[in-house]
Order: sequence, then C-alpha cells, then structure tokens
Amino acid sequence: MGIIPIISLVIFITVLSSCLLLTSRGRFLLKSLVTKIKRQEWKFRYGKPNYLRSRFSRTITIAVIIVVAVIAGNTVSAGVTAPSLISLKSVSVPEPDNLGNFIKDKTAAIKLGKTLFWDMQVGSDGQTSCASCHFHAGADNRSKNQISPGLLRINADGKVNPDTVFNIGGAPNYQLKPGDFPFHKLSDPNNPSTVVSDRNDVSSSQGVSNTKFVNVVPGSAEDQVKAEPDPVFNVGGTNVRRVQPRNTPTVIDSAFNFRNFWDGRAQNIFNGVNPFGLRDPNASVVKAESPNQLQFVKIRLNNSSLASQALGPPLSSFELSADGRTFQEIGDKFGRIDNKKSLFDLALDNLDNLDNLDNPNNLDNLDNLDDIDSITDTLVPRESVSNPAGNLPRIGNSKSFSTLLQNALSIRGTKLPRVLGQKLSRLRPLGKQIVHPQDSVLGANSRYPLPGLKDKTYDQLIKDAFKPEWWKSNQLIQVDAEGKRTFVNSADNSSKTKEYTLLEYNFSLFFGLAIQLYESTLIANDTPFDRFLEGNTTALTKQQQLGQQLFQGKALCIGCHVGSELTAASVSSVAKDGRIKRAPFGARPAEDNGFFNIGVRPVTDDPGLGGTDPVQNNPLSEARLAQLGKFQLLLGENPPVLNPPLNSTETVTANGAFKTPGLRNVELTAPYFHNGGQATLEQVVDFYNRGGDFGVLPPLKLSPEEKQQLVAFLKGLTDDRVRYEKAPFDHPQLFVPNGHPGNEKFVTNDGTGKATDSFLEIPAVGRYGGSAIRSFLK
Repeated sequence: MGIIPIISLVIFITVLSSCLLLTSRGRFLLKSLVTKIKRQEWKFRYGKPNYLRSRFSRTITIAVIIVVAVIAGNTVSAGVTAPSLISLKSVSVPEPDNLGNFIKDKTAAIKLGKTLFWDMQVGSDGQTSCASCHFHAGADNRSKNQISPGLLRINADGKVNPDTVFNIGGAPNYQLKPGDFPFHKLSDPNNPSTVVSDRNDVSSSQGVSNTKFVNVVPGSAEDQVKAEPDPVFNVGGTNVRRVQPRNTPTVIDSAFNFRNFWDGRAQNIFNGVNPFGLRDPNASVVKAESPNQLQFVKIRLNNSSLASQALGPPLSSFELSADGRTFQEIGDKFGRIDNKKSLFDLALDNLDNLDNLDNPNNLDNLDNLDDIDSITDTLVPRESVSNPAGNLPRIGNSKSFSTLLQNALSIRGTKLPRVLGQKLSRLRPLGKQIVHPQDSVLGANSRYPLPGLKDKTYDQLIKDAFKPEWWKSNQLIQVDAEGKRTFVNSADNSSKTKEYTLLEYNFSLFFGLAIQLYESTLIANDTPFDRFLEGNTTALTKQQQLGQQLFQGKALCIGCHVGSELTAASVSSVAKDGRIKRAPFGARPAEDNGFFNIGVRPVTDDPGLGGTDPVQNNPLSEARLAQLGKFQLLLGENPPVLNPPLNSTETVTANGAFKTPGLRNVELTAPYFHNGGQATLEQVVDFYNRGGDFGVLPPLKLSPEEKQQLVAFLKGLTDDRVRYEKAPFDHPQLFVPNGHPGNEKFVTNDGTGKATDSFLEIPAVGRYGGSAIRSFLK
C-alpha cells in the first residue's frame, strides 16, 4: 500500500475519532464531506474518466480526506464547535414574513386548509382530493393500479422519449406483490453487478381518468367532462385511472422544505397563482383598495413552497382534474357559478367551418382564449404521455389558427371559458364525508352522523380566514375574447366575456395559503429519536443507538440527511449553506443545496432537477440559473458568492438529482425513492450498502448485524401520533380510489369509457386517534 497512504489513513482515523468525541454537529460536518468525497470517487469510477480510476481516484480521495481532516482538526484546536443536534420540537416551522398582509385569522385559515385538503369534491370526478394521495402517514400505501411506466424518460440529448410499456404486471390495474420489489433485482443484494432484471416503472399514486373539462355543474361535486381515450392507462380499451410518474412523498414535515416536489419546481416564493414564483412574470392577483376600487398586484410570500406546491395537483390531469380546468372554475364550483360556453363546445358546433378560423383576425368569432401568446405563462405542469416533462408548447407559435385551436384543446390546463346564465350554487364543505365530532380542527362544525360541516360554506370559510381586501368587492373582473381584464360593475351577459367575483378570481391564493397553514401543523416531532435528543437516554433501544452511530458515521447517511430536519433541503440548511454551493472535492462542481443524484435510476429515466420549468423553459436547477445570469430575476435575490466564482461553461450537478426527503415516519411511508422501487427499509439499506444501483455512491460494507441496527434506528424515527392518527394527524372520512374491479387483463366499463371504480374507506378519526395504520403491502 505504501507508507504515505498508511500515514494518511492513520491521520484520518485519529482526527475522525477526535471529532466523534465532539458535538453531533461537528460529526455531521465531517461525515457530510466524506460522503461527498466518496460519491465523487464513484462518479470517476463509472463516468467518462473511467481510465483515471486505478491511477488517480483513490489517491485524490485520500488526499482530500486528509485536507478535510486537518481543517477539522484546526477547528477543534481553536475550540470552535457547532451547536449540537436538537429535537425537532425546538425548530421553528418556517413562515412567510408578510403572512399578516393576507391572513385575518390563522386558526380559521387552518380550518379552511384542512377542509380543502380532505374534500373529495375538489376533484373533477367529485371523488378525488389532495388527501387521496396523502392519507397514509402523509403518503400513499395503495398497491393496486399504482404502476406508471417510464413516462419521464428522455434521450441522452434531452429529447423526451416516454416509455409506455408496463414492465411490472404487463398493464395497468395490476395488484403489486412483495415479490415485485425491488424493481432493480440482484441475485446478491450486496453486489451491484449481479443484475437479474431491471425495470424502469414507477410505483406511485392513481389519480383521475383521462377526460376533457367542459363545465362546472351547479350544485354538483362532479364536473361536466368528456371522456378521452387514454393510449397508456387502459385495459382492453377501457380507461383506468392514471398513475403519476413519480412516487408520492409524505406531506408530514414538508413545511421545513425550502422547495417542494421531487424536482424542486414548487418555489420558495409563492406568487398566489401557480407553483413557479417569480419564474412567472405574469402571475398576479387582484386586491380591493376599497370595495369599488380593484387593482392587479404581484405578490411575494417567502418560505411558502408548500403553498406553491398546493396549486399543482388540483389542475393536474393526472391527479385531480379533467384536462383544462382552472382555479377560477374550482372557485365557481364551491361558490358562484359563472359559466360560458367552452372553446371545445364552439369547436364542435362549428367543426365544418373550422378552417375559417385560420385567420387570426377572426378572434371575435371565439370566446376568450386568455391571451394566446402568453397562455402558458400561468399553467401548472403536469406529466402526460404526449409531454411527460411538463414542458408546454407556446400556443402563439402555431402555424395556423386551426392548428392553434387544436393545440389549445389538447394542452393540459388551457383555460376554457364558460357560458353565462347559470345561477349561484353552493357545495357543502366535505359534503360527501363524515367529520368526526372530536376532530381536532373541524369537530365543532361536524354534522355527525351526517356528512359535511354545518353552518359553513366555502365562501364563509374564506371570509373568516382572509383579510377582506382579497375577497370583498362590489366589482367583477371581466375577461374578454382577447384575454383583456377589466373591472366592471355588473356582468354584460355577452357570450364573448366572462366575469368573476373577487373571491373566485383569487381562489388560488386562498387555496395555496390555507393548505400551507394546515400542512404546517403536520409536524412529527415526538419520535423516540427526538425524546433521546431531549435527554431521555432510554428512548432509543441499545440497538437503535448503535444504528444512530452508523447513521452518523460508517453508513454516511448524514451526508444528505443533515440537521434536526434530517434533510439538506430544509429552509435552515439553505439559510446556513446557501441555495447553491460547491462540493468540497475534486473539481468542486456547483450544486443545488439538498438535491443529490444517488444512482436510483439512470439520469435518462427522469432528469429530475435537470429539467426545466414550463413557464419559459428555464432550468429548475438554481445553479444553472446562476450560470445564465437569471438567479436574481427569477429567484428574487442575488446568487451566493462561490469560491471559485461560478463559470458559465462549467459542469453543474443537476441531472438525475432529487430533493432529499426528511426521514421521520419513514417506517410508514413505503414504497421508497422517487420511483417507489424499494418496498422495505431492509431493501433501502441494501441499496446504500452496495453503493446504489448505477455507480454513484461508495459501498458501505455493513455487516448483517449493522444493517439491522440501522433499520432499527430508522424505525425509531416514527411518531406514534402518526401511527395512530392522533391530533394533529386526525382527519375526516375519505374514500380513496383503489384500482378497478378485475385485474390487468379485464375491467368493467361504466358506460362512459371509464372502468368501474373500487373504493377503500378511510374512516374518520378524532383527536384521540384510532387503530395503528398498516405498512405497505401488509
């Protein structure tokens, strides 16, 4: 081996041992750096510079480790130490600094948020809610019709190339089995070269069937829609519910995340309209300076990625919505109905004369297209077969107006105007679900044993929660055929315009902030691990304490799962280390803080952070935005100063990177990773132990006993309030779609082109909880 490497290793071990005697924070720093150094070594091993492996990579790695150890030693000798890891109870939940400009009553806003989150009437089908994918420890443990093919696959040049083949089960509506996992099978789980089979399918969450939005039906939970054939999610030509192309993460503790969604597209700054914050220059809401004076305003609420995230699913044609619905129409659904004939209906009525629309000057023949040249500036991304990456084409580029019209009808989320004349309508909040009389938030308004809330409409819930300048006005917002907005005193009853009340127009603002405030109460901070950090030395078993030492040491978990939140993607981590930083190894590439490629799948299966937003096709990676000089414009602050400075041509780590999740309740949130490809914690530990599946991480060489200790520690991260659904994790009754009667070979058509649904009842639970929830496939 040579005397220099031996001396180097001795120095490294000595310094590392010294650091282990210091605070937890000190241990985290060193372990994080070691992790990244080893990760880079494996990139050299399996990446382009493979020929360097035997000659340079080990030497470079050891040399850099020595430098890190010396730096750590100097810090130790100087007597400077970082604060110890503390219980999550001591960590403040991030909150916007200007929240008081919008919220009148925070308790009322939480009530509104919980109601909206669990209400099945939010979905276009009147059966699907936000909670339909987050009902089980904040995640989803359904196992039938929960497979999506590799719809996010791209070619090496970045061109979309969706894989529509179901490798697991052969078709949708398949019942997953334990033997299907892991999706990347090895004959020896410790040896990544012993591949038996490799499948790029994703275990995720079923949402809605493929339909086009036509209208809101007054007083009905179900929207008027038109069934569309689904070339992927069908069994024998009958549509089944679509399954999202990424696994569903838990919403519990997600309030600590700086950005949300696996690819980070839900921005820290909330614009009140969609997930994209300042990336969308046209996003604005309306404010009443007085009841008779309205104005368009751009808003910015920081620490609000949960509000940004909340605006994605309700308009997603994979999750909650028929294709083409907007938040204003959802507002109509729960309040005043202001419908006009849709562009789709007009196309059907005038199909023989469609070519007459080729002249762009004939806009007067159409209802509102909502500013054709910028229509995609306010759209929410949704993955689909035709456009899996969510990169929406700009309609204004169409060669002819008939082509434009067809594109407008096919683009997900395009705003389709409505016909005037329908009367006011109300839907009772949670009108199809029982609310437990001891619900910690909604119990006082429960109609138990009848469904829904008493004495409350959604209008009233909004008015109770938000300041009146965001909903109280004598004027309407009128939108004409060219997308021009005007404030008017009354509707003009013209088929070429439509009018919204202020409450309807700002519905996305209310929805996003209310959901955020509710989800900010879902904090799992009473785990055995938290009690151990508070000084209860018996809160963790001896085996779990050994697992904790592995977590912070040999197993290198702490390299990504840092801080009390157990994720580098947290608000506090970003505040400490910056939104982007340089890796402390090799060429020190720039990377987004909290996003890592750990080799779950090849980067061409899903680019993750390496993708772009659908607003103006800007990189999701903030490091890449900095390279383009767009960081301040699109993110609202100056980029961190890196040393050396970021070069516009250097390689940035982004492709195949995903947000690091927190780990509390991980025992209950299988399947794991962004592709849902691992079913048990044991499989996850095996994955890390062998260095991942696609050559990114270093092998850990854990013994069987050490693996068991690590799994035991991970189970010590479970909050029993989550396990037993005690407050604040109690909830209303819910019926979740659970596949379809039959199997992957046969389903029954319900007469509309869709398969008959099966539903699983999730009973209402009050503040004192109920039975323990079961783990995946149990």
